[in-house]
Amino acid sequence: MTFTASQIALLINGKLEGNPLASVGSFGKIEEAAPGQLAFLANPKYEDFLYTTGASVVIVNDTLELRQPVETTLIRVADAYTAFAALLNQYQQMVSQQLTGIQQPSYIHETATIGQGVFVAAFAYISDGVRVGNNVKLYPGVFLGNNVTVGDNTILHPGVKIYHDCIIGNNVTVHAGTVIGGDGFGFAPQVDGSFTKVPQIGNVIVEDFVEIGSNAAIDRATMGSTIIRSGAKLDNLIQIGHNVEIGQNTAIAAQAGVSGSTKIGNNVLIGGQAGIVGHIQIADGSKVNAQSGVSKTIKVPNTVVTGSPAHDFTSALRSQALSRNLPDMQKRLAELEKLVQKLVAEKEITPIP
Repeated sequence: MTFTASQIALLINGKLEGNPLASVGSFGKIEEAAPGQLAFLANPKYEDFLYTTGASVVIVNDTLELRQPVETTLIRVADAYTAFAALLNQYQQMVSQQLTGIQQPSYIHETATIGQGVFVAAFAYISDGVRVGNNVKLYPGVFLGNNVTVGDNTILHPGVKIYHDCIIGNNVTVHAGTVIGGDGFGFAPQVDGSFTKVPQIGNVIVEDFVEIGSNAAIDRATMGSTIIRSGAKLDNLIQIGHNVEIGQNTAIAAQAGVSGSTKIGNNVLIGGQAGIVGHIQIADGSKVNAQSGVSKTIKVPNTVVTGSPAHDFTSALRSQALSRNLPDMQKRLAELEKLVQKLVAEKEITPIP
């Protein structure tokens, strides 16, 4: 399937510079692209490749000022990265729409409801009372427990497991190996040092337009719901504890963990390997740097924290600046000590008792 530069420009509302009939049939990185491929330039660090790339068409920002002539056809847009992502998304949708039907062997309980245009791959298992919306893609090894709901246009990649009573919204993507609705970590300590399991009878609700990476674990609530709000993006290898709430359009990077009953606001950014204790709140717009340990509630919106225990980012920068000066300060202190000792020896000053 090929497209001309003029067709692509129309799709992304771009301004064309060059040959409108230049055609592309695949995508490539600007530094490696060959004729017949479409590339993009968003990071100024890669601008040099624009003048040597083999790509037939390149999407660039409106603000780019050329340092020399280019041979490739340019499409100028407000945001090259966003425009390229939109094209990739449309391409992916065209490819996935070709997948429909039910492969065998797969199991679909007689009480399950399956929408139109659904793809059920071999070895998928759909349990009693499951409701699957329209245009859903269930890849091999997907398990849907009793009474699970999966909304329209959702994609569950190979090996995704969704336990009973969980609700997955529309336009959700869950990548391979993720488990949604496993038991929360609830154990009551006993006098003899043993633990008694606390039954986890809640569920998980994943709202619309959420994307969850590979091998993540989102625990069901003890009671009520663990909730991932609309537009949230969770990276690979993330742990979300029972009764946690993740706000709208919040993004969490890989290997982060959120302990039970913590409430994270909207538009929060959490870096990789960050750890957040339970039963606290993170205000809207907050930023948690990678490997930070958040142990207290963040009350003020748009706060930036770093370190373990996490503290104000600006204060942390001041502390780092001071620590870099410690060797020089130590040297100066030693020189001052020698000067004081000399003055005391010459009886020009009186030593402090």
